[in-house]
Parts: sequence; C-alpha cells; structure tokens
Amino acid sequence: MKKFCAPLILVALAGLWACGPGDGSSPEGSVVEAVPAPDERTMRTIARIENSLLPRIRVEGEPGWTLGERMDRWNIEAVSVAVIDDYRIAWAKAWGVADRETGAPATPETLFQAGSISKPVAATGALRMVELGMLDLNVPVDSFLTSWQLPDNELTEREPVTIRRLLSHTAGTTVHGFPGYAPWEPVPTVPQVLDGLPPAHTAAVRVDILPGSQVRYSGGGTTIVQLAMTDVSGESFPALLKQLVLEPAGMVLSTYQNPLPDERLPEAAAGYHRNGGAVPGKRHTYPEMAAAGLWTTPTDLARFALTIQKSLRGGDGGVLSPETAREMLTPVLESAGLGFFVENREGTTYFQHGGADEGF
Repeated sequence: MKKFCAPLILVALAGLWACGPGDGSSPEGSVVEAVPAPDERTMRTIARIENSLLPRIRVEGEPGWTLGERMDRWNIEAVSVAVIDDYRIAWAKAWGVADRETGAPATPETLFQAGSISKPVAATGALRMVELGMLDLNVPVDSFLTSWQLPDNELTEREPVTIRRLLSHTAGTTVHGFPGYAPWEPVPTVPQVLDGLPPAHTAAVRVDILPGSQVRYSGGGTTIVQLAMTDVSGESFPALLKQLVLEPAGMVLSTYQNPLPDERLPEAAAGYHRNGGAVPGKRHTYPEMAAAGLWTTPTDLARFALTIQKSLRGGDGGVLSPETAREMLTPVLESAGLGFFVENREGTTYFQHGGADEGF
C-alpha cells in the first residue's frame, strides 16, 4: 500500500501541495468546515512563521527573517496562507494590503487569482463529467467539440489527441500560458483563443509534437478541454464548475467568473508586479478559465486538497470515486497526472500544482 501523509501548506501567491487520503463528510449534505479560532499553541506556531523564515541553506547563527522583511524585499503587498494538519484546516491568516489604492487589508477571505492552480480544479470537473458518462478520457477530443475543431495533421493522424493527454500535457499541443486581458481590452471567445484570432493575444493552439510522446506544459491544451466541457454540457464554464466541484468541495468563496462581477470586486486583491508597480486596471480577465481563471482563497484551496484526499480514501467527503481519484494521481508520463503533478518521496505520494497570473 502506498504511504500518504497529512500536512499541507497552501499559499495563494505560490502553489498547492498535498498528500492523501483523509476522511470527512459527504459533499451532498456536508457543512463547510469552519477554520477554528487559533488557540495559544497555534498562535505560537504562527508567530514562529512570522519571525523565523529561513533561507534554503541555513547558516548557523543567522536568525533568519521576519515575514514583513521578506514581503518588503520582494515587493509583496499581500500574503495569504492556510494550513492543513492531520486532514483538518488548522489555521488561516493573511498579511498586508489587498489593494494599495483603497487600503483594504488582506484577510483570509480575500480572493486571489490562482493562475494555473485553476487546472487541477478544472480537471476534477472534467473527471466528474467522465464519471457521469458525458466525456471519455480515451477517444479523440473532437468527438465532444461542436463549436470548434482541432485541425488534423500528420501527427494527429498517427496518434489521437484525447482528454487524458490534454489534462496530462502529453497531447503535443502548443501555447504554454496566457497573459490575460486588461479591463479596457476586448476579450476573445474561446474559439478565437484556440485559433489565435483577434482580439486574442496568443498564437493558435495546434499539435506540433506527436501526441503521447512527451510532456510539454500546455495551457492551450487545457483550454481545449474547457471548450469540450461547455460544448457537451451547454452551460457556461463558471456555472458548470460551481456545480461539479466548487459547491461539492465547500469552496464557498471561489469562482471562475471572468471578469469578476462588480459586486465581488471589493473581495478581490489587486495585482502587483515584481518591481512593486500596480497592474494597470488592477487585474486581468482570463477567458481561458480552466487554465488560469480561478478566483479563490487558500482556505478554499485547502478544502479542495482535502476533498481529493477524501476521494482517494473513498466514502464520505470526496467528489470523485476512489478509482477516478487514483487515476487522476497516476502519472501518464514522467510526473504528469490528470491536472496534477505527482511525486513520490521515500514512499509518500504528493500531488501539487503552482500558478501565476498577471500580478499574482
């Protein structure tokens, strides 16, 4: 039997790591787990983190840094963290200012753009559709596309482009990532993005490596899966993911809406560049929602990680069957699973994904 471990730290500006499985209550009737008020022991733990950050190589006698010093050093306006310990959310805290212009403080409820951490959440939705018989991992993705088709070439004639390969970055598709669109810019449709047509900022998504032959990261491939999901369901991607993943996982603040509705903008952090300059317009819009469009909090990401752990274990609390969860976390090639990257360290299996959007 594989060994799984429990601790998890989630940082909205960095990435997601977890190992599982755990236990919990059913998504259909579950009460969203509240983050407990920190007790004295937890307060001491948080204080150590705030005041004793260490370099990757520790030099004896050097005290390390405070979190505030590191934020100043790297021009970070806000940091938000949630921690899982033994399959429970142990604590959550935020530091800094969510929006320099308004002076709004960052809180654990502040929304951040998750960047490519959007991908494993979207992949979970696609796998739920597989379980429902709406999609298939192993047939050509064009079977599910009605509003656009992936152009064939000599490579796709030799090997099919499937949802399994698209989710694992083994389909040979192009376009690594997406820059998003400023508030004053026109936003392309997903077919326009996939064909690289105006007003899209990126090139057409095409196959130029033999599908199944190697791992090459492709947000373009994930966007093809997004279109297959909406073509098959007839629903918008935000509504579909809310139904399939966000609500069942208890991700009560998260949304794929792009742009955010005006009434939710006060909840959202503004973006800032590495030099400290503000992103013009504060935040970009991502029509490539599955690849880069999730708005979320570390606490909601912790709930997502927990529901994947619970899916692995089976019984209450998961959104996928144990068989599907194991398939999701089984590498197709190298470390690439279906939406997650997977590592084994001394018999312990970890699943993870990082992410970055403009200013986040």
